[in-house]
Amino acid sequence: MADKLKFALALALLAAGVVGFYVLSGQPLVLRVLSVLAGVGAGIAVAALSEPGRRFIGFARESITEVKKVVWPSRKETTQTTGLVFVFAVVMALFLWLTDKSLEWVLYDLVLGWK
Repeated sequence: MADKLKFALALALLAAGVVGFYVLSGQPLVLRVLSVLAGVGAGIAVAALSEPGRRFIGFARESITEVKKVVWPSRKETTQTTGLVFVFAVVMALFLWLTDKSLEWVLYDLVLGWK
């Protein structure tokens, strides 16, 4: 039950930050944005104190660790792969265009006799 209350409080703080943006409509934009950021920050802080929040933070840390293990392609590999994709797309477009025109010629000119 305590986690649900913490989550509800976090949502209320987030909503308060957004409401503060509109309530302070006569103030400078910097102050309005700071009210939203304060609401978001307070909401995240309260949510992090709950059990689901701690699990989410643990999951996020593990995800960052896994992303660091990924071997990303070099610029050269990325450029070559992109070039191959474009060449394949052009070749397929030409093949499909030739197939379409061939079937059109066979059906309309030879079979039906239409010109």
